[in-house]
Amino acid sequence: MDFGFDRTTEKLREKLLDFMDTQVHPAETVFREQLAALDHRWAWDSVPVLQELRTEARARGLWNLFLPGEHGAGLTNLQYAPLAEITGRSGHLAPAALNCSAPDTGNMEVLALFGNESQRKEWLDPLLAGEIRSAFAMTEPAVASSDATNIATRIERDGDEYVVNGRKWWITGAMNPNAQIFIVMGKTDPSAERHRQQSMLLVPRDTPGLTVERGMEVFGYDDHDHGGHAELTFEDVHVPVSNLIAGEGDGFGIAQARLGPGRIHHCMRSIGVAERAIELMCARADERVAFGKPLAEQGVIRDWIAESRVRIEQLRLLVLKTAWLMDTVGNKGAHTEIQAIKIATPSTVQWILDKAIQVHGAGGLSQDFPLASAYAGIRTLRFADGPDEVHKNALAKAELRRQSKRRGEGR
Repeated sequence: MDFGFDRTTEKLREKLLDFMDTQVHPAETVFREQLAALDHRWAWDSVPVLQELRTEARARGLWNLFLPGEHGAGLTNLQYAPLAEITGRSGHLAPAALNCSAPDTGNMEVLALFGNESQRKEWLDPLLAGEIRSAFAMTEPAVASSDATNIATRIERDGDEYVVNGRKWWITGAMNPNAQIFIVMGKTDPSAERHRQQSMLLVPRDTPGLTVERGMEVFGYDDHDHGGHAELTFEDVHVPVSNLIAGEGDGFGIAQARLGPGRIHHCMRSIGVAERAIELMCARADERVAFGKPLAEQGVIRDWIAESRVRIEQLRLLVLKTAWLMDTVGNKGAHTEIQAIKIATPSTVQWILDKAIQVHGAGGLSQDFPLASAYAGIRTLRFADGPDEVHKNALAKAELRRQSKRRGEGR
């Protein structure tokens, strides 16, 4: 069993680590200052220093690394995993600098896999170039959206157009005026088989009847440096039939294809968040003195540091195994492992962040350190792309079936 990265990955890691050290980390403070000075606070991708970073990333060959195939860098999931981890160390800036930030990544995957030539030209190409942003509108306030078949937004055919009516919320990036296209999931045929009722439609931002109602907050953070999370209403929104992605009834299948890679990307970046938390925790423990000795000499602090290292190494191995399986047996074959990392990653990283905050004292709760905002972001992942309980239930059912089959075979 070989735990080393191949030459392509190692070369890209070297490039990316240098880019982070020389370009991204020094730009973090500048980014915050320029963001605060914007006329439109949600248009975070308009910040000048981010544009400079994007130019540099493209020049260094660090662009669209997430996307396999002809439209992206052609990397496998296993090759991309350690790169995504590195970008997670500056999650508000590095992924965007490389054009590898959600929800654009998932939307580009949808268009690359399921979009027709016209849709790709109109929307995928400018997304790949980093010229526009996008949003993915699935979750709704009136139904339990953890069960995607509950989606109530209606998409009804009217001649050469579809008409959309419904409400959405927690639509990441939608507060940003540069999010020019929304991929909207709704029901085209409520009488069809349960997983064939939904479809996906491309709805441009400026379409009459589409209203951005408000920004949502997470633990008091509005996440405006990622374009926020919006509540939307669709009232008799008309778009051409040609804006349908794939065919009617394909929406649920497209969503599952989109969410698989999205889940592993979140997990990869989250490991980077945890690594930075450990660095900050150790630095604080070394420099802070309480009761006559550095915190680093306190047994409970050492226990937290040791536990953090053990947990993150376990987590990384599970994520890398999942990436390898996705490459070798496909997303469907890796379904159990994708669920496992989605369960394990947010709770593990949340635990590490909690201990890092505790070591920092009251400062850990403040804006002077990135820990509090990181904690809020990681906590959302226990809902995003499906809550823990849904994944645990599905994973348990699969395990019960597997064990029952083994017993039946006499093994």
